[in-house]
Amino acid sequence: MAKHKIRDLLSSANSALLRKRTVAMVYVLLRFLVIIIAVAQFFNGNYENVFLCGLTLILFLLPTIFERALKIDLPNTMEIIILLFIFAAEILGEIQSYYTTFRGWDTILHTLNGFLCAAIGFALVDMLNRTERFSLSLSPAFMAIVAFCFSMTIGVLWEFFECAMDQFFLLDMQKDAVIHSISSVMLDPTGGNTPTIIRDIADVIVVTGSGEEISLGLGGYLDVGILDTMKDLFVNFIGAVVFSFIGYFYVKSRGKGRFARRFIPQVVDIQPEDQEPWTPKLLKKSKKNRSDKE
Repeated sequence: MAKHKIRDLLSSANSALLRKRTVAMVYVLLRFLVIIIAVAQFFNGNYENVFLCGLTLILFLLPTIFERALKIDLPNTMEIIILLFIFAAEILGEIQSYYTTFRGWDTILHTLNGFLCAAIGFALVDMLNRTERFSLSLSPAFMAIVAFCFSMTIGVLWEFFECAMDQFFLLDMQKDAVIHSISSVMLDPTGGNTPTIIRDIADVIVVTGSGEEISLGLGGYLDVGILDTMKDLFVNFIGAVVFSFIGYFYVKSRGKGRFARRFIPQVVDIQPEDQEPWTPKLLKKSKKNRSDKE
């Protein structure tokens, strides 16, 4: 029974997604590319990548599933960016190794993640602020702060996930960095709390339990993920601040900002399954109102 419900949910979400022309074009194109890549990975014997492609196809439907569950309408711009973000992270980043090929790829995605999460957090607070079921009247400044905190919380939770994957499955999601100086109290010969500094590190030799000595040959000391984590959180911070700033003025002007409107979902009365395909939104609402009066 549960499998049928999940299948019906994914099928209805897929049908609802195809109702938006611009979004549907991007969705169909990306889905076609993912399927082609999945077939190629299957014949190459990379079954983990095939699973990743299948997961990507499911992730493509999440925005529409949330639309139906929360009775909201995601702006086309935001929905397209989410689809491109998923494709860039899972297919280009993981399967095509863009994370290692292009140094700034991970930074760009984390900055965009901070921006989008702030938009989602802002939308959630805005919907609560405007619904009649809750007696809330939050100021634009407070809404911006909540959106910023929501975005940073998502960023921190993601870093927790990366750290867990690295610790339990040795995936190196928190990418390492080569540094040339270290400072640690663990190197204090007296056992005290004075940091001992080592500069101009040219190489590091690792000695295994069997006594084998392995030179890393990286030209420095291997930092295990901490700099990558701090960088990810910092660019997430930048993205969150930018949209929180934009959202503040959007609420202050009560929805007159064209740019912010492209990223903030709106509450709708009509569910996607009750709408006719390719019918403009205003026309759908007018039809609904006429039927109610009759």
